[in-house]
Amino acid sequence: MKVLLTVPVTDEQFQRICEAAGDAVVVRGGTPQIDEREIADAEVVFGRFNRRLFERAQRLRWVQTLGAGVDGLLFPEFVESDIMLTSEKGHVGPHLAEQAFANLLALTRGVARAIRERTWENKWQIRQAAWELTGMTMGIVGLGGTGIEVARRAHAFGMRVLAVDPEPVVPPPFVEAVWRMDRFYDLLAQSDVVTICAPLTPQTRGMFNLEAFRHMRRHAILVNVTRGQIVDGPSLVQALQEGLIGGAALDVTPEEPLPPDHPLWAMYNVVITPHVAGASPLRADRAVNLFCDNLRRYRAGEPLQAIIDKRKGY
Repeated sequence: MKVLLTVPVTDEQFQRICEAAGDAVVVRGGTPQIDEREIADAEVVFGRFNRRLFERAQRLRWVQTLGAGVDGLLFPEFVESDIMLTSEKGHVGPHLAEQAFANLLALTRGVARAIRERTWENKWQIRQAAWELTGMTMGIVGLGGTGIEVARRAHAFGMRVLAVDPEPVVPPPFVEAVWRMDRFYDLLAQSDVVTICAPLTPQTRGMFNLEAFRHMRRHAILVNVTRGQIVDGPSLVQALQEGLIGGAALDVTPEEPLPPDHPLWAMYNVVITPHVAGASPLRADRAVNLFCDNLRRYRAGEPLQAIIDKRKGY
């Protein structure tokens, strides 16, 4: 068996992968030229993957990719193949959840306004507009790994937590209820903060449209740390301009990069960070640890963790 690494790893991480691989050959790639040459007889790939690599692979059986979302990989030929796909889903939640709350608190505690205006004269205006999250309702769309971590932190802030998910998820103790997607509007109507933690699929693309915003509370804040295209861009701008919602805390936007003249940049009730939620000094080791565990499972014929249903997209 041959294992191809299409992502740079440290020497220590490489050694751990080699130990997990047993007698398999582990090859370090990392450049398009090396990857395209070495994938011809590789059985397992860890890291970057695309159509060009797929077309050159002759013995490929399993790909573990970086990132939780896999929407960029699901071209038809790959979806229809019998190659297994795993990702980092369930393992990126901590840093995405921290970013969600960083952006949310920047709005609710006046941090964004203070940074923008750089004056002491707005003190009382900021104090009067401040929120306390205690007793508020957090609505989470998608209770996977990221949703669970957002819920855990919301509960720690004293929030009531509701969620919707397309799968029959059993709610953890800190989530009051998990509804199916037919109660999406019910979730919006009851939530003071709505956090998108879902993957981008044909079903979620553009689901936050004008009709969805009309079901939200007028003071509610929309938080998004997964995929920008789950939100319809023009509808979001209109909802903010017309006061259908109270604000937006975004690490991802419907269009990326967001043009400098986009109206979202100028809105006082919007906080934007440039798709940085995935950053964490712990992430690389978490990904390698997951791959090593899966590699041992693969060699033993056991079920893999974080496996993707390629037809569902998550």
